[in-house]
Amino acid sequence: MPVLSDATRASIREAAGQYPPGRQKSAVMPALYLAQDDAGHLNPEVLREVAELLRLAPVHVAAVATFYTMFEKAPHGKHIIDVCTCVSCQLLGGYDILAHLERRLGIKPGETTPDGRFTLREQECLGSCASAPVLQVGYRFHEELTTVKVDALIDELLQEGADG
Repeated sequence: MPVLSDATRASIREAAGQYPPGRQKSAVMPALYLAQDDAGHLNPEVLREVAELLRLAPVHVAAVATFYTMFEKAPHGKHIIDVCTCVSCQLLGGYDILAHLERRLGIKPGETTPDGRFTLREQECLGSCASAPVLQVGYRFHEELTTVKVDALIDELLQEGADG
């Protein structure tokens, strides 16, 4: 029984068709993005289905999905908040920002709020050392953080949910 929608399955086939015959491995990352967008995360059933659509061994698709951090392997909140705690961020308050978010959201890193809005994660490095401390929500970076800036961000994200 398919897990992915017919539209996603068709899009994955289309993505695979952009590569020469026998080169369907090149379509794994685009296919995983499409599957994640449809299913929300890449559980084993989704990975098996992507492998079937690309005619690849499931282990190959799973290896790609687990190697790259942009692929979610478990359910998560609408907003994933990645807080950098690498040396630069650590020295400039990264752990203070993380602790503040834990208190504000009532969750620890790796957890999701009961309403499903936020997942909090600690990251080793987000690559923005010159503007530490930093966090990332989706593809947006928030730099030179203070607890006031963090509270404004959370309020903005909560309002976004109330408007939608």
